[in-house]
Amino acid sequence: AGIILVAINPYKQLPIYGDAIIHAYSGQNMGDMDPHIFAVAEEAYKQMARNNKNQSIIVSGESGAGKTVSARYTMRYFATVSKSSSNAHVEDKVLASNPITEAVGNAKTTRNDNSSRFGKYTEISFDHSYQIIGANMRTYLLEKSRVVFQSENERNYHIFYQLCASAMQPEYEHLKLGRSQENNLLFS
Repeated sequence: AGIILVAINPYKQLPIYGDAIIHAYSGQNMGDMDPHIFAVAEEAYKQMARNNKNQSIIVSGESGAGKTVSARYTMRYFATVSKSSSNAHVEDKVLASNPITEAVGNAKTTRNDNSSRFGKYTEISFDHSYQIIGANMRTYLLEKSRVVFQSENERNYHIFYQLCASAMQPEYEHLKLGRSQENNLLFS
């Protein structure tokens, strides 16, 4: 393991993630500035460019800790410092897939209405000039038991309720879905 950063989700927007802060951390050595997700991203970016070796940043934490937001800030940092002009929207494309991923992998729990019940691995690809050229997202460790059983005051994956809400649409008739309350009884 390399550098470890402990970050706390303030549950509100703070002015410490803007473009000016990205530029302040860009090119700096680890330890020259305050601990920050951008410092970790800069160190990984420099090590990749200097040693021409793949780097990993692991974002871990409890439900609601801000893992998705931290990953988003890291991608934005890479897109900005790599000056990926035509590819600067890779972050947007990766994040645009997030609602689909969340529908299939997130559920209401007693602690969080939109809790991720899966792990996610996002691989960002760079060209020989260290500009972003693509990304690949893999889902793993899906909590499969939630499909057939939910604890009291918890729910199945969001996609189940979204499909049930769309049951009367012609393209979903073959699924023979009804209201979510009726279908949920079938899985209990």
